[in-house]
Amino acid sequence: MYLFTSEVVSPGHPDKCADIIADSIVDKLIIGDSSSRVASEVFVAGKHVVIGGEVTSSTNLTSEDYEKIVHNALVEIGYNGNPYFTKEECLYPEDVEVQVLLNSQSPDINQGVDREDGEIGAGDQGIMFGYADSETKEYMPSAITYARVLMQKVYEYAKSNPSKLGVDIKTQVTIDYETKDNFESCNPKKIHTIVVSAPCVSSMSIDEVRELIQTLIDDAGLPKELYSKDDCIIHINPTGKYVSHSSLHDSGLTGRKLIVDSFGGYAPIGGGAQSSKDYTKVDRSGLYAARYIAKHIVAAKLAKKCVVQLSYAIGVAKPTSIAVDTYGTVVEGLDDNKLSQFIMDNFPLTPNWITKKFKLDKPSKDTFLYADVAARGQVGQSDYPWEKLDNLDMFKKLNG
Repeated sequence: MYLFTSEVVSPGHPDKCADIIADSIVDKLIIGDSSSRVASEVFVAGKHVVIGGEVTSSTNLTSEDYEKIVHNALVEIGYNGNPYFTKEECLYPEDVEVQVLLNSQSPDINQGVDREDGEIGAGDQGIMFGYADSETKEYMPSAITYARVLMQKVYEYAKSNPSKLGVDIKTQVTIDYETKDNFESCNPKKIHTIVVSAPCVSSMSIDEVRELIQTLIDDAGLPKELYSKDDCIIHINPTGKYVSHSSLHDSGLTGRKLIVDSFGGYAPIGGGAQSSKDYTKVDRSGLYAARYIAKHIVAAKLAKKCVVQLSYAIGVAKPTSIAVDTYGTVVEGLDDNKLSQFIMDNFPLTPNWITKKFKLDKPSKDTFLYADVAARGQVGQSDYPWEKLDNLDMFKKLNG
């Protein structure tokens, strides 16, 4: 055996609640003023939501506006006053107290970000990694892909059946590659272990919960060539019945689920979170650009797997470095040096270029919303603008 594991949490997990609230604020501010500068961290604990950080925007929000954003986000997540859970077992939105501790962006930072030449300087220094591989049609690793599939199945059931399950859900998938060579060549052999933990109403027995969730697992659409119920270790609520949940029983903080948000541990990650930040913050925009490049390299069949590292200096538009690593899977006639140079020569990768390419300053219900991205994962969803394979012909020419 050669095993690799990734986990995923649902929007109802307190950390994800914090991310979604933070990005609901980003959406509201940028939709009102596309030049908004935002870094609004959120802490959720018990019945309290604390919003801190910095905001500079012509979209003027009152404390009541922030309270409404928090309330609406929680209701959309599924904390909508479900009568099948008591107020001691689950968070009720009307009980939430919101504290707003926001300041304006430092003018010392702003002078390097909003430049007179029309370019946007990076909102901070840092490193970002984008990754892709050939294991799934999403060009994402297997373990996190199937953990997401399971999470979405159980979460959607919980939202539709509040008399049975709550929305604070975790899933985990272990893939058996059999050998390290298979792992390195993106050749998964089977789903070895599945873990699902979901809260249930107090009237259900643990046997009922396990039978229900097993049915959801079997119906989730996992690939038949990888999943067999009879040849898979399955842990459903392994500690037993789980009724009390939400931030009443576990705190949440923005940026604490970076592996869940990205590549499930298959690749390095940068030092900063995406949620809570506007598009000038390269922790967000740099990840999207690096993922876009890596996905094109793999989709063009130039390599089976690829990681792209970008780095930036605060106030400087162009990346300070670009590096491509294909883990030895690059096609004959190419190498990582050539790929890195190709990216440098053809993609500006400035915050302004990234913003215009993916329309990051124009979130909407018709394109994408940052709150939805926070809920579903920052990468790997085909409808995101940075997931579009609109430059494949350019990359394919490298293999000509």
